[in-house]
Amino acid sequence: MSKRRGSGIGSRAVRGMIAGVAGTAAMDLVWFNRYRRGGGKDPFLRREFGGDVLAWADASAPGQFGQKVERIVTGRQPPERWARTTTNVVHWATGIGWAVQYGVLAGRPTRHPVIRAVALGPVVWLSGYVILPLIGVYEPIWKYSVRTLVNDLSAHLVFGLTTSATYAALTRERA
Repeated sequence: MSKRRGSGIGSRAVRGMIAGVAGTAAMDLVWFNRYRRGGGKDPFLRREFGGDVLAWADASAPGQFGQKVERIVTGRQPPERWARTTTNVVHWATGIGWAVQYGVLAGRPTRHPVIRAVALGPVVWLSGYVILPLIGVYEPIWKYSVRTLVNDLSAHLVFGLTTSATYAALTRERA
């Protein structure tokens, strides 16, 4: 007799978290590979965890977003020393957060699970180009070159496919 692993929302969310770690790491490996092919010299862990982020001006979009949230929450400009940690926390929380949502929704029956799996990356990618310009972290999508958009989309496809494949592997039925 086959029993499905925890099908409750909590179990799906936890599997989503795990899948999100895998998906975020896979996407970051794509970016790191491109960085190295472009002549970058930093080792993976230094690059991955923002070793060059010493101030808010150095922070990527996740860090800039986090800075805005911290400023709203605390009512003052967060110190420069928070830039690196904030960048890392928001980056990883974003990937994991999307994957948790995916995991919760993936537990619902569908006739097209492959479409759901393939759609994750493009949905995450496009949402960034909608939300981040509204909060002043990105430019509107039409201001980016096609090459930039394609590179970003392809990295997000890796995120989505890795996340959905990891989630599916964690959800397989067992005897």
